[in-house]
Amino acid sequence: MSQKLLLSALLLALGAGGGYWVAKQTTDGATAKKQTPIYWVNPMDPRDKRDAPAKDNMGMDFIPVYEEKQGGSPGTVTISPQIQQNLGVRLAKVERLPIHQQIETVGYVGYDEDRLEAINTRMAGWIRTLAIKSEGQKVAKGTLLYEIYTPELVNAQHEYLMALNTSNPLLLRAAEGKLRSLQVPADQIAALKRSRQVRDTIAIYAPSSGYVSELNVREGQYVEPAAALFNISTLQQVWVSAEVFERQAAQLKVGDPVTMTLDYAPGRRWEGRVDYLYPTLDAATRTLKVRLRFANPDEFLKPNMFAKVSIRTGNGELQRVVPSEAVIRTGSQDRLVLALGDGNFKSVAVTLGPQFGDKVAIKAGVETGDSIVRSAQFLLDSESAIDSDFQRMTAVRPAQVWTQGTVQSIDLANRTLMVAHQPIPEWQWPAMEMEFTVADGVDIARLAQGQTLHLQVMQEGDEYLITTIHQEKAPASGHAPVQAKDEMEGMDPGQHDMGAKP
Repeated sequence: MSQKLLLSALLLALGAGGGYWVAKQTTDGATAKKQTPIYWVNPMDPRDKRDAPAKDNMGMDFIPVYEEKQGGSPGTVTISPQIQQNLGVRLAKVERLPIHQQIETVGYVGYDEDRLEAINTRMAGWIRTLAIKSEGQKVAKGTLLYEIYTPELVNAQHEYLMALNTSNPLLLRAAEGKLRSLQVPADQIAALKRSRQVRDTIAIYAPSSGYVSELNVREGQYVEPAAALFNISTLQQVWVSAEVFERQAAQLKVGDPVTMTLDYAPGRRWEGRVDYLYPTLDAATRTLKVRLRFANPDEFLKPNMFAKVSIRTGNGELQRVVPSEAVIRTGSQDRLVLALGDGNFKSVAVTLGPQFGDKVAIKAGVETGDSIVRSAQFLLDSESAIDSDFQRMTAVRPAQVWTQGTVQSIDLANRTLMVAHQPIPEWQWPAMEMEFTVADGVDIARLAQGQTLHLQVMQEGDEYLITTIHQEKAPASGHAPVQAKDEMEGMDPGQHDMGAKP
């Protein structure tokens, strides 16, 4: 029994060990595959990319870029929260809203020409009495407009009186019809029938109430048949003539609601409708003339008043919209910058729809609920546009850094040190050998080759300057360099600081 248990335990141990080995090999293989660089990038110029390891003209190794640094797709850039705050990055959501297109334009108030009546005469004669003295005069329905003398009218009255003396009804109806065709009112025909007295003049009365909008006759003037004497227009309804741009014309239709305001009537709004779309476009201004109709019961609106109008088009259908300020328009392509989370951003191409005030419709490219950048998007777009997987904006680059290095050579005449330094993550530098200039005031006479130092380095333009040195013990004479324990531990920094003095 004990032998069986021992054999079982041995088999379990072997199985576990084999499973661990297989899992480790699989994991190690996946990790190795995952860690294979996609390319190498110049630490000083992110646009300089290589397919293999390389060095720049300063001897610095190119930095490998791995697949995980791309944020899942080409063109993704990552910036830290501190940089986002410094840039003023603000986000917005892609929304789906029932919206209307608002077309803002201006117009001029005019008479409602559908209700305009032209007053003329049907016979030649002379205006004996003219009750209308000037344009713009208000007249009421049934009031006297003018009296005209015409020989034709006198003859027609005599014919009517002769027909009354006969017993022929056909002749009487013909004579009365002639008077009516000459615009003789029915009450004057009835008065002629009662009095049997021919009048030299006939009085013409206003067929409707309104204002005289055009006056083409004066008292005593001779007029011909069909001559336009004056027009009577009403202000109970008015037309407003406006113009819209060519690109907006296709959005309009008859019946669209319109809101009108006047600068000199603050607080008042008039609601109207699109009444007519003219069939031709103005060749000079590339605009379409639109006629709007408004009710004007108090007759406040007067012809030639200047007005601001807002035409609302569309049926309020649901559309994806974003703030118009978030859209990047390049002429050949429209883009938005997506906020992917965790500081990742990516520029995507979109297809735009119509403009709706401060929002614009999106037909394709993003989905409802996506987060987009509405400010500082141009900088992020430029980063994403060059497929910037090397993160130039991950942190603020400090002006000075500390590093540890070993002295390779000393040039006292030129005050330079060749140093093999450790990686400098603040500047995204790998470990490498590099020549530095030493600032004035820093004592380098006591330094020796092979000595390990703590260095403070500052960038000045294209030059890197050592401003402070904390030295460790120099190597023993005639022996290989040995890194000694840093003597700064437990000491006042002033006892071993070789920094430049002010």
